[in-house]
Amino acid sequence: MEFTEIILISIGLAMDAFAVATCKGLAMKKMSWNKGIIVALYFGVFQAIMPVIGYCLGINFQDKIKNIDHWIAFILLTAIGINMIKEVWDNNKEENNDNVDFKNMVVLAIATSIDALAIGITFAFLKCNIYISAISIGTITFALSLIGVKIGNIFGCKYEKKAQILGGSILMVLGLKILLEHLQVL
Repeated sequence: MEFTEIILISIGLAMDAFAVATCKGLAMKKMSWNKGIIVALYFGVFQAIMPVIGYCLGINFQDKIKNIDHWIAFILLTAIGINMIKEVWDNNKEENNDNVDFKNMVVLAIATSIDALAIGITFAFLKCNIYISAISIGTITFALSLIGVKIGNIFGCKYEKKAQILGGSILMVLGLKILLEHLQVL
């Protein structure tokens, strides 16, 4: 996998965290950089750790499913992308607040990084450098989350849906690209 693809996957994965961070910023009466950095750290760290965990799981099963790994990558990326886009129309969202305590942030960080666990499994099948990938995912998520808090504080949740649609679309296109390359169509 090329570095540009890792960057695009990183951006796609960061969109959930960006959307939640935007709403965290919306809930702040006045922008708090301390809270913004806390939000960004939780999301960035969890987004970096989860693919490593997924990679370790995937590496253990790699030999058993080598012949269908490209299909698994396609299905996982497409399913994650579809789910992100589907969540745009989910009306069961919790009311957002600016609370950044451990319990609140861990729940949000896990919820926004489950997709990264599945991506880690995909990275194992594609023999990606997990360290570069995890650092890229964590760094981009941190940066976009911090930006999201600021944007949310200024504009509100106006761009949340667009960010999720963009992120989901990126993941689905990359999944299709992986499949087509392995089928030697591209």
